Amino acid sequence: MTPTASIETAESPLQMEREGAIVTLRFNRPKALNAIDIPMAQAFLQAVRDLAADRLVRAVVLCGAGRGFMAGGDLATMRADPHQGARELIGPLHEAITILAGMDAPLIAQVHGVAAGAGLSLMLQADFVIAAEGTRFSLAYANIGTSCDVGASWSLPRLVGLRRSLEIAMLGETLTCEEALRLGLINRVAPAAELDAEVKTLARRVASGPTVAFGRLRRLMRDSFGRDLPAQLDAEAAAFLECAASDDFKTGIDAFFAKQPAQFTGR
Repeated sequence: MTPTASIETAESPLQMEREGAIVTLRFNRPKALNAIDIPMAQAFLQAVRDLAADRLVRAVVLCGAGRGFMAGGDLATMRADPHQGARELIGPLHEAITILAGMDAPLIAQVHGVAAGAGLSLMLQADFVIAAEGTRFSLAYANIGTSCDVGASWSLPRLVGLRRSLEIAMLGETLTCEEALRLGLINRVAPAAELDAEVKTLARRVASGPTVAFGRLRRLMRDSFGRDLPAQLDAEAAAFLECAASDDFKTGIDAFFAKQPAQFTGR
């Protein structure tokens, strides 16, 4: 990719835009509130594969076109053949989430309107979530008689605890921005007119940070629930030594002694 690029048409189910080291992936089925169908899921996976292969990417933003972030999976895709339709949707989505989790670049969700079902599940995978005032959130799966996907059962208990997760998942109730913020599902609430600017400010900040260290921090914290303390200490030591071999660590040390802000390159 070039330093500033845009790959998009009005018909593309997923639009990709680039500003320097920041890549924005925009779900683009606005008439369907960006409900994921098979072409969108496949386009999302291909875009994520491309990002993972590009070491110049230092921040990724997920957002939705039109009136909302995402209303969930496209039920029409699954109505005719629920088993095969679900398989063809879940497969690429789960692979994409796995790839994103393994990247060094932080993931930011820019949410407005509605985040429901798979949309909420995707949002929960982000490192930072900024939501517009008035956004509504619902896990919603139980309302159509199914369990969740796209990592919600992994991320939700880590954010809000087991008992509250079961309440959110089983009752399928809609949460307001204020409730989502109080529960820790999102980081910040912004006026709708300021949402884009606030997300860009955050994306530029993390994209100028020590990307190698960010990647190690993402994995250390996400993996910590599966380790005891000695194993986590070993993982921290290994990650620190990897960071110590990076250019950014040398830059940070030199900047500290020079009493100047560090100018990280992400390497």
